[in-house]
Amino acid sequence: MSRVYFTDLRTNPKRSLLDKIEGLLDRIKTKERIKKSDLVALKLHFGEKGNIAYLRPVFIRRIADYVKKLGARPFLTDTNTLYSGSRSDSINHYNTAIYNGFDYASTGCPIIIADGIRGSNGIKVPIEGEVLKEVSIAGDILNADSLIAITHFKAHELSGFGGALKNLGMGCASREGKLIQHSTVAPKINHDSCKGCGLCTGYCSAKAIEVLEKKASIDPEKCIGCGECIIICPFKAIEIQWNESPDIFQKKMVEHAAGVLKGKEKRSIFINFLMQISPACDCYPNNDAPIVRDIGILASIDPVSIDAASCDFVNDEESLPNTAIKTVLKKGEDKWRALYPSIDWKIQLEHGERMGLGERMYHLIKV
Repeated sequence: MSRVYFTDLRTNPKRSLLDKIEGLLDRIKTKERIKKSDLVALKLHFGEKGNIAYLRPVFIRRIADYVKKLGARPFLTDTNTLYSGSRSDSINHYNTAIYNGFDYASTGCPIIIADGIRGSNGIKVPIEGEVLKEVSIAGDILNADSLIAITHFKAHELSGFGGALKNLGMGCASREGKLIQHSTVAPKINHDSCKGCGLCTGYCSAKAIEVLEKKASIDPEKCIGCGECIIICPFKAIEIQWNESPDIFQKKMVEHAAGVLKGKEKRSIFINFLMQISPACDCYPNNDAPIVRDIGILASIDPVSIDAASCDFVNDEESLPNTAIKTVLKKGEDKWRALYPSIDWKIQLEHGERMGLGERMYHLIKV
């Protein structure tokens, strides 16, 4: 069984929470996975504007400082979103990160948005997946020597929960990869919003878009699913068709995680923060009340085990009153199913194990 290290949130004047984070990095033998002069991607979520459930920059600073002590070169990174929001292109994304406190003065690290200015910097990675045979991953994450996935653990409306596997599979995918995970068909034009300006036609590398009778039209036979037109349109007239089932979505997400870790199997580390565990994705412009109390921080070299352990920790808690979970649940009751009854959240863990990313069974060690 893989080892998962856990620290609770109790501290004293001689041992702060930041010290405990460093202790976790010691226990998982970070220095054996990150070598001197490595370019180290610290993969996190900078938070959407209005959503304050993101991890505190000071936590990231301690991890970055630890990496620097090893002689490596860390950078903070994420990828642009598929939807139009405050992180849909690198300029807005970078400004949002600064707005939320992730500047150089706070973290001691530069920020690199890994999939380029408009999310088109993706590299195809061949995999042996059940659903996909290749995945599109952000170029600057693939080009990094090592990876530390730093995850705010929470619930999620498509996968039941969002942990290390989602941070890898969705968070490290290019826009094309994100679109493939969410949809089986080409984007569509909202003719009520389309002004027929033709801007999208110039950006479509597949020549799948043309303007007919003053309205844009997408040829689904030519569309390659890159998703670039979605962010280019100034009128937000090009829309994603969110039609993938939660079961297949989870499998595609995990298969993208496999693409991220290919070649980095022994150069990656995973840290899950079980704090302010919100009932929905961090990509909303708000965060609802936490569903359980703050629990602690976990670290592992196995993304499946750390997510399995994180799920168990949450389900072993009693839910808090006055949250998205309408009826207070006892310890041992399934919090994810209470939020999203139609989603089998165990699929991503099972598929991760089948893909060889890790094990669902784990050995928990308290630090």
